[in-house]
Amino acid sequence: MPVLTSLQVCCLVAEDQVNQMQSTLADCLPEDRYTVTIIDNLESLINLLTKDEDGQDCLILFKDTENAVDRLGTQNIFVPTILVLDKLQEYGELHHESGDSRTDAKDFYQASISINLEQLADLPTIIDQAIATFIKISPEVRHQVYVNIPHNTASESLSVQQQRLAEKLNERLGYLGVYYKRDSRLFLRNLSPEDRKEYIGRLKNIYRSIILEYFQEKNDDLNQKIDEFVNLSFFADISVSQVLEIHMELMDEFAKQLRLEGRNDEILLDYRITLIDMIAHLCELYRRSIPRS
Repeated sequence: MPVLTSLQVCCLVAEDQVNQMQSTLADCLPEDRYTVTIIDNLESLINLLTKDEDGQDCLILFKDTENAVDRLGTQNIFVPTILVLDKLQEYGELHHESGDSRTDAKDFYQASISINLEQLADLPTIIDQAIATFIKISPEVRHQVYVNIPHNTASESLSVQQQRLAEKLNERLGYLGVYYKRDSRLFLRNLSPEDRKEYIGRLKNIYRSIILEYFQEKNDDLNQKIDEFVNLSFFADISVSQVLEIHMELMDEFAKQLRLEGRNDEILLDYRITLIDMIAHLCELYRRSIPRS
């Protein structure tokens, strides 16, 4: 795969405004940093987002915002998104009406950045903001977005897209500032007791899956699960001691089960290497998050 040196930005615009937007966006987004793709219909946009192997890094919707939000949410397509609206409050009014059952669309909208046409000159900063917001989304915490999207397929799709984008920004584009900007309001210690319990429960479930797959010959998705655990821990400011606590609680559960089955629990000692692996990944993430002098 060739090394990418620019962000891939896809724009959905009205057919009669393609030429105008090409000129406007060329002025706002320098070509040495951004590769801009302009599309004038929703079906072509969906086709691009589902079949583009490298993936678009940011989506800007100039038209069909409501339909696009619905389609993106229902098809589990998660991309950092900017909505260019005539009235910034129009979606808030629409989705807070009583009886609105389109929770997928509402949640996708809440994860997006809304601007008006006068703010296009600030697109580079706004794109950074949209990407930073997207990377920090956790589908399991109630006060964050995506909480109403079904867990399995949607959550996995979101996690995959976050990891792809984070890796691209960090390793190939040098976007350390975007990737490592954390919101202290989302730190575990600042969550409500209910959200904290739910967050820890998700971490335990992921870690349990890692333990069960760690020594299997076929564990194709193990690295993805490790990345998910480490990223969730990082953005929630989880300490090494908390990771150790999760590990020990699971080992106690497994030990009790093995004893009930009349089996020796000494095999669990092998999983100390799993704990070391997880802590090493997390410590490296924290180390790299320290601003360079």
